[in-house]
Amino acid sequence: MPRYDDYSREELVRLLEARDRRDATRFGLVWETNEVEREKALNGDFVALDLDAALSTAPTAGAEGADAVWRNLIIEGDNFDALRFLRMAYAGRVKCICIDPPYNTGNRDFVYNDRYVDKDDAWRHSRWCEFMHQRLTLAKELLAEDGVIFVHIDDNEMAALTLLMKQVFGEAAFVANCIWQKRYSREKRGVIGDAHEYVLVYSPKPEVFQRRSGKIPLSFDQAAVYKNPNNDALGRWRGIPMTAQGFRPNQMYEVTTPSGKKHKPPEGRCWSTIEPEFLKLKEQGRIYWGKDGSAQPSIIRYLSEVEGLVPWTWWPHEEVGHTDESRKEIREIFGTQTAFDTPKPVRLLERILQIGCGPDDIVLDFFAGSGTTGHAVLKANAADGGRRRFILVSSTEATEEEPEKNLCRDVCAERVRRVIAGYGEKPGLGGDFAYLRCRRIPEGDLMEIEHSQVWTALQLMHREGLMAYAPAALHWAQDAEGALCYVPQVKAASAREILKRAKGLAGVIVYTWQPGLMAERLAGAEHIQVETIPQSLALKFGLGRGRA
Repeated sequence: MPRYDDYSREELVRLLEARDRRDATRFGLVWETNEVEREKALNGDFVALDLDAALSTAPTAGAEGADAVWRNLIIEGDNFDALRFLRMAYAGRVKCICIDPPYNTGNRDFVYNDRYVDKDDAWRHSRWCEFMHQRLTLAKELLAEDGVIFVHIDDNEMAALTLLMKQVFGEAAFVANCIWQKRYSREKRGVIGDAHEYVLVYSPKPEVFQRRSGKIPLSFDQAAVYKNPNNDALGRWRGIPMTAQGFRPNQMYEVTTPSGKKHKPPEGRCWSTIEPEFLKLKEQGRIYWGKDGSAQPSIIRYLSEVEGLVPWTWWPHEEVGHTDESRKEIREIFGTQTAFDTPKPVRLLERILQIGCGPDDIVLDFFAGSGTTGHAVLKANAADGGRRRFILVSSTEATEEEPEKNLCRDVCAERVRRVIAGYGEKPGLGGDFAYLRCRRIPEGDLMEIEHSQVWTALQLMHREGLMAYAPAALHWAQDAEGALCYVPQVKAASAREILKRAKGLAGVIVYTWQPGLMAERLAGAEHIQVETIPQSLALKFGLGRGRA
């Protein structure tokens, strides 16, 4: 490490100039920021969430004796604000993020500072890059080590997004670039028809994600190759050729068929298993020798043993749907196709969940649009009894031209509500969501935070579900692991109640505005931890050490 104190002014100037040249030639995405109008959403305020019970569904009943809670969230507000709140509550906890950001086509799809960015905007791409960089940087902090993010995009910003993802997540975080065939019929517009979009996939640690990533189920056609010509009691099966590419000395043995014909591995290949394993399979009747008993060996694979297929990067419309299908879904739900212009098909999001989301994971979509991600999560839970949770974030997308527009309330939340209850001939999938709104609180005014906002934040930081706030001496949420308590004002009776409820629990965390007095009244209860409001929230949010 050089001692800069010993450098002359000229030496320091040369060092800085060399460093600037090195940084300037670094490979990667560079966009103009000085000339771009500052985004109004960027701010340093604390963010609180206000619950709107009237726009929420009924909470889900808990186990016997447990309170009913909302397990899913729909958040109205700019996603820069929402992501900063979620970072406070969910950092490192989200397993799957899937977003469909604006494609920046100039066709009224990208709202920036209360107006649409059009094709003639000289700084259009720089605005989009800065907008996305701010949000992807926050999203990175939410992902678990084995988490994964899927980002939809088209050719318009594909190159920029690829470099931006590498810049934010690191080049080693790349998992795949999947191609979605969005159209199934040819069109005559353009020199070459536009038939696909992309889904970029990144993970903080791809090798860790790979160990938990899911497989996709076999299609009808893929399952049809499994047959049962011999009425095998174990059901339908197919023969998998018992060869592998390459040369391995212990997998080059000779085999003899039931007809007496002998086989060695084909040129350039070896058997896929060592001889003792082959003999074991042969004894179990798991080797197929062809109809006449003289073919090269194949290992019998039963359909019941197939857990699924490793997905490819090619996602054809037959498997994951197309744009016509997604428009039909919107029409079935709302009665009109104009409720949302660019929806994604539910089957496309189902594919993403199959790969990136386990049955108990949290799924985040902070460009929630029409709510397709929430729809897919509810459908997956209904199909397999899973307990996946979704967090959907959507702005109102109000502009100078449409100041009363509220996409989150009128489209996203309304769609999920109808999916839960049922619509048309479709039965309800069940589930719930709490409807919340972002509210900024200037850092210096954090002492003015409302008790309901504190209780909401604490629950989301510590619990799986959310209960509504009602004025009380203390607020209590408990599960098998312990309890969370918020005390707006310390009184002798509230301390006694905490001690009573805390008996037999492994741990209790109590948040209060009067930590000294509360600690004094809970003295001796070592399993009870006392934390300070609002300082605890300020620190967790990142406002600074203990500052309110």
